[in-house]
Amino acid sequence: MTKEQKNDVIEVLKEKFTQYNNFYITDTESLTVAQVGKLRRACFDKQVEMKVAKNTLIKKALESLDGEKYSGVYESLHNVTALLFSENPKEPALIISSFRKSSNGEKPVLKAAFINGDIYSGDNQLKALTQIKTKNELIGEVIGLLQSPAKRVLAALLHHHEKQAEVAVAE
Repeated sequence: MTKEQKNDVIEVLKEKFTQYNNFYITDTESLTVAQVGKLRRACFDKQVEMKVAKNTLIKKALESLDGEKYSGVYESLHNVTALLFSENPKEPALIISSFRKSSNGEKPVLKAAFINGDIYSGDNQLKALTQIKTKNELIGEVIGLLQSPAKRVLAALLHHHEKQAEVAVAE
């Protein structure tokens, strides 16, 4: 790979790291070509971008953006690395989990995840990442909580009105 090609890869990676608040670093080393293709299709279907790059180029791209901000992910840059970029913080975790179930395997291995500024290191974090609530899920919960008291008040008023009507009919 020429220096110019390496610089091009670094620029593409910098663009992706800037574009997305969430990315996962996975180890796809022992996957077959067919399995990698299947993983790419699963990512494409869920609007998750998958990029494979050399660890040194990934590190250079991150350091050139903000070396301090991303310092926690550097130790996970070893072996074969595939990056999963997504707007939805939990979608890559769901893809990895379902891929493992369908292939009855332990790969791809989650090395680290960068979610809205927080770093999750290690494959043991995968289950927790599948349970992260998205922005829309949180908004829905807040709206539901805000509607709940109003619904109870309306139900009580309606019940009170029905009781009044029953009393009036009985008299």
